Amino acid sequence: MHPESNLVDELHALDLWQTDPLLRARLAERSDPHVERDDDPADLARYGRLIGSAAAHDWAEQANRRAPELQGLDARGRRLERVDTHPHWQRLLASIRASGALARPQLQGDWLRPAVLFYLHGQVEAGSLCPATMTQAALPVLARHAPSLFEALREPLLSTEHDDADRPLQHKRALWLGMGMTEKQGGSDLRSCISTATPTHGHLHGRLLYRIDGHKWFFSAPMSDAHLVLARSDEGPSCFFVPRWRFDASALNGVRLLRLKDKLGNRSNAGAEAEFHGSEGLLVGAPGRGIAVLVEMAGYTRLQCVVGSTALMRAALVQAVHYARGRSAFGQLLVDQPLMQQVLADLALEWEGALALMLRLAESFGRSAADPLERAWQRVITPAAKLWVCKRALQFCGEAMEVLGGNGYVETGVLARLYREAPVNSIWEGSGNVMALDVLRAARQEGEALQAWFDALQARLESPERARLAALRDALAAADAETQARRLAAELALLAQLSLLDGAAREAFCASRLRSGGTAGGLYGSSGIGGARALIDRACPA
Repeated sequence: MHPESNLVDELHALDLWQTDPLLRARLAERSDPHVERDDDPADLARYGRLIGSAAAHDWAEQANRRAPELQGLDARGRRLERVDTHPHWQRLLASIRASGALARPQLQGDWLRPAVLFYLHGQVEAGSLCPATMTQAALPVLARHAPSLFEALREPLLSTEHDDADRPLQHKRALWLGMGMTEKQGGSDLRSCISTATPTHGHLHGRLLYRIDGHKWFFSAPMSDAHLVLARSDEGPSCFFVPRWRFDASALNGVRLLRLKDKLGNRSNAGAEAEFHGSEGLLVGAPGRGIAVLVEMAGYTRLQCVVGSTALMRAALVQAVHYARGRSAFGQLLVDQPLMQQVLADLALEWEGALALMLRLAESFGRSAADPLERAWQRVITPAAKLWVCKRALQFCGEAMEVLGGNGYVETGVLARLYREAPVNSIWEGSGNVMALDVLRAARQEGEALQAWFDALQARLESPERARLAALRDALAAADAETQARRLAAELALLAQLSLLDGAAREAFCASRLRSGGTAGGLYGSSGIGGARALIDRACPA
């Protein structure tokens, strides 16, 4: 028998609320009196205990190990178009639904608390946040652009009860909504949509009824009760509410699932290729304005991309620090070795900057309806944050995996799943180039408000960073800004993060990312961070 010593198991049970003091401190700064109430059904402390439990970690593990399976036909050849999932997938959906995170923005105008619930959930299982995000984002879009339809479905849309039965809309206690936008020939170029929408001259819930024919190359969460689908009417690309079952409940709605995507990550959550064969759809918004409607929805889902990537960072950081505190090499604990401290402190700073920006952005979504300046800030910073935070998550998870060495690289541990999960938030809802160009568009449209933010930020910066801010401001308005769009968006995100930090974390963040020789976009652990051990312990108390 060989000796079994110096072995450090990954964490599979952790109170995600109590072990995240920076999260609790930042929420306390916002003076939310309900944050620690145990009798609140959407209580953050309770959800942190639930989703961090050993049982929830097992749900996540099993839901990802047994991928969804498409059942296209029954034994006699009748069309089923059904996707079977692991029972633990349903438990994960039920948990996030019961937390109230999906309905709270629509009911109370609060996006901050749901973002925290998604952040806690995403540290354990990310795939189930896909249908949760799309459903949450669809609610304000339907309420605004199809109010009679929204009111007709209000109770099941806002329900905190999970209902996984495959039944028509009118027989469901709760509804999940998905999206269907991209096609084979177009990808992100939604204007190239060739799926067709033909008016039938029928009406339902005050909306015109259409026949939808065509395809979608990526059809998210295909077992959702309905999808918001882009199809071309006579007026141009339009948005339609396409249910899984026909509106009269007589049969499935002609949505044919061709196959499920064999994805790198996000494996618990099905994604399909689909065709529409005379599917019924209700118009959402004005004819020909479908891209604008779905881009509005994407604004909300992009927030959750930032939340999801921040959650992955937190999960990877916690595992890396835990391992370094227990594992010895060359006669010393990893966490006591100076170079490892540099790596872990750099990761801690990256996560803290992402957390601060995530919370501020979620808060902005709640404020923007009543504050034009807040709305402008949100419009500019959302794509910048999505580009930067989501891209950093991939390198972050790879670095955290390296702390565990070969033990992190195997699929029997959690780090490999986090690493495979990391790219999706950068790709979904607009990849890096799309986000960078959106930052330029928003900066030009919201120039006055952005200038006000620049002025306020300049007062808090030291001389070298002020010069950098001035250069960024000029570059955003330059004729050749498009060729520099990625760099400008990244700098904007970094400055937004810096503006939200204070004390030693602010100084270390600025020195390592914004000053000469910093590592923005570079190699973790290479910038000589002072007070490294204190930054590690601040993020992950022993």
